[in-house]
Amino acid sequence: MITDRYDPMNLFDLVPKLSLEMDPELAALDKLLDDDVLFQRVKDDLARRYPKSLTRGRNSTPVEVVLRMLVVRRLYDWSYEQTEHFVSDSIVLRHFCRLYLEPAPDDSTLIRWASFVEPETLEQLNEHVVKLAYQQRVTRGRKLRSDPTVVETNIAYPRDSGLLRDGVRVVSRLIGQAKEFVGTSVQNAKVVFRNCTSSAKRLARQIADEARRRGQEAEAGRRATYQRLLKVAESTLKQAETVRTALAETKVTATERLQESLDQFVPLVKQVMTQTRRRVLDGQAVPATEKLVSLFEPHTQIIRRGKVDKPTEFGRKVWLDEVDGGIVSRYRVLEGNPPDDREVPASLASHQRLFARPPNLFTGDRGVHSAENEVTAYQVGVKQVALPQAGHKTSERKSHERQGWFRRGLRFRAGIEGRISLLKRGGNLGRCRDHGENGFGRWIGWGIITANLKTIARTQVARS
Repeated sequence: MITDRYDPMNLFDLVPKLSLEMDPELAALDKLLDDDVLFQRVKDDLARRYPKSLTRGRNSTPVEVVLRMLVVRRLYDWSYEQTEHFVSDSIVLRHFCRLYLEPAPDDSTLIRWASFVEPETLEQLNEHVVKLAYQQRVTRGRKLRSDPTVVETNIAYPRDSGLLRDGVRVVSRLIGQAKEFVGTSVQNAKVVFRNCTSSAKRLARQIADEARRRGQEAEAGRRATYQRLLKVAESTLKQAETVRTALAETKVTATERLQESLDQFVPLVKQVMTQTRRRVLDGQAVPATEKLVSLFEPHTQIIRRGKVDKPTEFGRKVWLDEVDGGIVSRYRVLEGNPPDDREVPASLASHQRLFARPPNLFTGDRGVHSAENEVTAYQVGVKQVALPQAGHKTSERKSHERQGWFRRGLRFRAGIEGRISLLKRGGNLGRCRDHGENGFGRWIGWGIITANLKTIARTQVARS
């Protein structure tokens, strides 16, 4: 049964000789989290676990504890296991998380509860946090700057040989787990349950060794090895189809998860086989939008933004809107690598909805500029639009961009690069450690919310 909170108590009074107290910023953050809107929206998501979670069953970990521990996890860039350990071990964090003298939920419990918070809920929570920042006069919403960044998913560098090897390994493991349910009902079981993982690993290593060599002979050897690896993968998929049919006939509830896993991975392995044949054997250039770069994070996309130090990134493109005061007012996970200028109308509309008026200044980099975006910004009431034009500029355009207000707008725009760097170095937008597309959305959402709450707390402490 979903419970709200433990009975309050002051842990610091139990050990008066230690003179324990919270760090000023943590204390300010503690007050910000005493917010009914944040609490209720998280509770609504957790209550969806079962139809009668609010009224039936044993008492769960309180919603207040879950909310605060998830914030602490992103505040210090800890794993779930580290969060459990350090919260359990610290009197200050126990008090902050409202855990008191109760046992801390283990990491698996925290992961399970975190998975019920929807990414859309976190977007709504961030909007509420932005309104809190406005009420606390941390921001007035007079300036808006926008810029995209790429948040990487936690995958190894994608190679077709590695993807095929992983596909054979995972599917073979699932076939082995199914043996106890259908081992006696499958004909030619010795062939059907043969594990080809070792062969796939050996061939993948051989491809890696051959890739270091140069010349036509080495290329021919690599292509031949790829053909053998593809045959191993094809043989494994045939075994999987036989086992999948046998599992469906058993009608045993315990096999449902195995069937779902096979239905998940078999199409992905087929896609890897198709792109390998096209790229390696047929010599075709496979478009990035048609490539699969991870079996475990299939939503990962290939993004090239012209960076010298990192020409290709594997993850998702995230659009950020930041207002004065260092508050990220809006974020959005984008599909693929669309042009930056497409997001401007949505950014301006979101700002008007949050602050009930357009910003006085809107700015972005050259990728955000377009004549349509400038017209749109002025039409909605923006007074100063500082979007530098890319490419050749007329003398009138050069004079326009040399004006003092335009240059000041560009100096303000440069600050979002520092904000993105801070968010990444602090772990808020670092390499995503959560799984799946929804997990990626939660990673971004909690990171932005925590960063905004920390900014508000820091500002309140500086004023006191």
